[in-house]
Amino acid sequence: MSNTFGKLFRVTTCGESHGGAVAAIVDGCPAGLKLSEADIQPDLDRRATGQSKITTQRKEKDKIQILSGVSDGKTIGTPILLLVYNQDVKSKDYKNLKNIYRPSHADYTYEAKYGIREYRGGGRASARETLARVAAGAIAKKYLREQAKIEFLSYVDQIGNIKTDFDFNKATIKNIESNIVRCPDKQKAKEMISLIEKIKKQGDSIGGTICGTIKNVPVGLGEPVFDRLEADLAKAMMSINASKGFEIGSGFTSATILGSEHNDEFYTDKIGKVRTKTNNSGGVLGGISNGELIYFRVAFKPTATITKEQSTINKDKKSVKIKCLGRHDPCVLPRAVPIVDAMAALVIMDFYLKP
Repeated sequence: MSNTFGKLFRVTTCGESHGGAVAAIVDGCPAGLKLSEADIQPDLDRRATGQSKITTQRKEKDKIQILSGVSDGKTIGTPILLLVYNQDVKSKDYKNLKNIYRPSHADYTYEAKYGIREYRGGGRASARETLARVAAGAIAKKYLREQAKIEFLSYVDQIGNIKTDFDFNKATIKNIESNIVRCPDKQKAKEMISLIEKIKKQGDSIGGTICGTIKNVPVGLGEPVFDRLEADLAKAMMSINASKGFEIGSGFTSATILGSEHNDEFYTDKIGKVRTKTNNSGGVLGGISNGELIYFRVAFKPTATITKEQSTINKDKKSVKIKCLGRHDPCVLPRAVPIVDAMAALVIMDFYLKP
């Protein structure tokens, strides 16, 4: 099982949803970066459970501890161990799932591959694992912000059929965090929240999309052919639980327009910088950043674990009915926003450190 992401800035995560703790080992962080728990905790709070009425009501404080790699408040170039203890674990809610495979969940495939699975909370298939990514991503975000003023701003732009046409160029942390669904369009946010509440009462779940933006990326990040910047971003986003689709720039819309409409024409601005009049490429050309804003969208499916009764099979391959207990997100999108930011930061950090 692969638990490590990155090449130069490597992140290894460990821990299960209902185990003792979740942790990340960050290897390759440059020495001299000022770092404390206070630099990481805000991002974990954005991802945390129980933060609003439209998220899972599991109560975890997710208090981060830095146990190595930092001395006198600065990184020393050695592996950084980040640890969060699990506290609000209710494994009894999963007893009925021990011998049953949840529809569209990793229960079946994990057991088919490894011959065993952690049924309590889904083990490594649980979104609980992503707190380790967010913690590691917070370090990458801080380094890139201080070294190159690179910023990562993701937000929810669609829940079900409710979609905003908000201008991603105008995204700010303030308007993203202005509501519990993390959509900068206030009117659409209200509609999204109402829809999620309705779906939750029905014992069901719903999906949507997140728009990610990366600002102030210098020209030249990424490699031709197999290490293309957009390819690594796609892999990073598709590694997140419940993600089912990725597009960058004009994405699938580009299949419906002409080259003359899609091409981003070059020009030189007043200070001699090469720019493009449009940005259908999403800030990446030939796998390499071109200095424009990078923007992309990630699609997330509805949460697989729902309280609504469904048909499935058990270990004996016999048909059974299932109604899941436990505490689950009726929609993963609001809590996935900081995860998208974190994974984008890990990708950019890896390329930024390349000589």
